[in-house]
Amino acid sequence: MKAGIIGLPNVGKSTLFNCLSNSKAQSANFPFCTIEPNIGKVNVPDKRLITLTDLINPKQTIPASIEIVDIAGLVKGASKGEGLGNQFLSNIRETDALIHVLRCFEDSNVTHVDGIINPINDKETVEFELQLKDLETLEKKKDSLKRIASSGDKNALKELEVINDYYNHISSGKSARSLIIDDNSCIQGLNLLTLKPVLYVCNVDENSISGNQYTEMVKKSIINEQAEMQIISAAIEADINELDSVNDRKEFLQEIGLEEPGVNKIISSAYSLLGLQTFFTAGEKEVRAWTIKKGSLAPEAAGVIHTDFEKGFIRAEVISYDDRVKFKTEQACREAGKISIEGKNYQVCDGDVIHFRFNI
Repeated sequence: MKAGIIGLPNVGKSTLFNCLSNSKAQSANFPFCTIEPNIGKVNVPDKRLITLTDLINPKQTIPASIEIVDIAGLVKGASKGEGLGNQFLSNIRETDALIHVLRCFEDSNVTHVDGIINPINDKETVEFELQLKDLETLEKKKDSLKRIASSGDKNALKELEVINDYYNHISSGKSARSLIIDDNSCIQGLNLLTLKPVLYVCNVDENSISGNQYTEMVKKSIINEQAEMQIISAAIEADINELDSVNDRKEFLQEIGLEEPGVNKIISSAYSLLGLQTFFTAGEKEVRAWTIKKGSLAPEAAGVIHTDFEKGFIRAEVISYDDRVKFKTEQACREAGKISIEGKNYQVCDGDVIHFRFNI
């Protein structure tokens, strides 16, 4: 599962990517500094994993992770190929969710592609290009469906109706994600850009980590959208990222009044945005967080560990995270009747501590 970082040039995308992934993607004060997408594997911060590690003292601890993709800045006309737009839009299509970075700071030393600081205009510029590309995709689908529907095919007629609904919705300047239709399965394979869930990240200066006039503008603009918003100072996060010592980072965070780095909130939000949740395996050799889609059944979760676990699934022995912490040991959980035996139809809950039984 991938979350793509998008936005106009020079809004702080690559700086944010570097902080999220501890990578060194090139970031500079000119458009199209990034051409090929940078991909980084990002550990998902989870206090529960730390607690289980302290409790069990395993030989190793492995966190859950997701992929973050730093995609070059879009400009007006991207949907028509401007600024390598077609290439960048193709990169966006390959992601599962979007982290849309908006410039909410003033700095005469950092060029703005339009020469004015207005996050709403920036937001609309990017979304307009994504919408135009979606309309192009829907137009092609409509043409193919019309030929089939003309023969009286009921399924094609039904699909055409849904496609037209989306086409008209996007044509009115709205994104596909804001249209709620009971059955939109016919558009899932189209991979519409504006159907992807989105997190808006307002990049502010060091003095505005609690927000400013620009973040308020963004907050008001997304009230009716299916979207979330986070405020971050990429400059501060870059400073934190340069500190090697955990204690140094803690001291720096305390000095600026933060409990944790802002990137932690973004990673957690992206994780949720992707529709993901975590279950744990916990033993003396290893405590590990595993990533699954929300709603996954026990055999699917077992398959994340190893395909043989899913093929030969017998049962799952499940302890809730709270019970595992409360009773401290697996044996104590067993004696208290806090281990449930679950079969193939069990839907895994976020935070479950699971031991799978299987046979090949």
